[in-house]
Amino acid sequence: MPRYLGVMSGTSLDGLDIALIEQSDHPTLLATHYLPMPTELRAELLALCASGPDELARAAIAEQHWVHLATQGIKTLLRQSGLQPSDIRAIGSHGQTVRHEPARGFSIQIGNPALLTELTGISVISDFRRRDLAAGGQGAPLVPAFHQALFDDGRSRRAVLNIGGFSNLSLLEPKQPVRGFDCGPGNVLLDAWIQRQQGQSFDRDGAWAASGQVAPLLLQALLRDPFFQTQGPKSTGRELFNLDWLDRHLTSLPAFALEDVQATLLEMTAHSITDALKAAQKDTEQLLVCGGGAHNGALMARLAQLLPACKVSSTADYGVPPDWVEAMAFAWLAHCCLEGIPANRPSVTGASGLRVLGAIYPA
Repeated sequence: MPRYLGVMSGTSLDGLDIALIEQSDHPTLLATHYLPMPTELRAELLALCASGPDELARAAIAEQHWVHLATQGIKTLLRQSGLQPSDIRAIGSHGQTVRHEPARGFSIQIGNPALLTELTGISVISDFRRRDLAAGGQGAPLVPAFHQALFDDGRSRRAVLNIGGFSNLSLLEPKQPVRGFDCGPGNVLLDAWIQRQQGQSFDRDGAWAASGQVAPLLLQALLRDPFFQTQGPKSTGRELFNLDWLDRHLTSLPAFALEDVQATLLEMTAHSITDALKAAQKDTEQLLVCGGGAHNGALMARLAQLLPACKVSSTADYGVPPDWVEAMAFAWLAHCCLEGIPANRPSVTGASGLRVLGAIYPA
């Protein structure tokens, strides 16, 4: 059976996830490896998400550092698995998103796939979003087709929720095309606020949020953003939801305790997800959660409270660890590209039709 590697670094910029899968009728996770994002590289990638001086040169240098980090992780995983580069059919590399503006017709992921091929000796498939964008789609989210392949049991009305920097839903109904869309911020504002106020990279288990009280005035103001009022297809990123966006709301309202802001941001994330799910797929029976947000106990508890008739649980309960679903998805997307299998879904992105995604860099 062919083996593929998936390399994923998301909008949270915490590190690189690398997953090794075997693809038969069903993708099977064989091994994983995680590398924390070096502090300087994380800062530069974050800075590249906004306009700045000498962007083109800085992006080119940053993606070289990113590729060297990915190569290090790939070689470690292969060594630990007793495999050679020739044992891997291809690497599916998402790269690092630095801009996502589908309304303007582009989404930019840096990750120099040609260099990754040279350094690993393995064929690389990358640039998954651009073909969907060219066909009039959002270019995101790309994972719903994979979520369907992995989690659709053909009987249950399920939703798969990925909570990374941003959150996205995949809606699985028996005998229906998969649907999906971005819901809004996942961890991005929670992480940014605690980083600013406490110097911590994230709110472990949602403990700081749980110590505060939700501020109704702030919550209502945040949820009035037009993004939350629209139905899919839709996608978003740091271009819209960032600390400047939050600060604009905070300066127009009375002062709040710092922990109350964190509590309100968690409540906004929970409501943006559950409101979108209720509107798009009534009577959802099971919500399968993956991504870093699956480890946020306060957020998971709030999702369960807001969806009392739905079983809310980690994808681990369905046989797949939540931290590795996204990296697995890009390994699977590499398989689809090489086999000529369309992997976008017009019902998700709004593209004019099915398309084979990805550009091939042969070893």
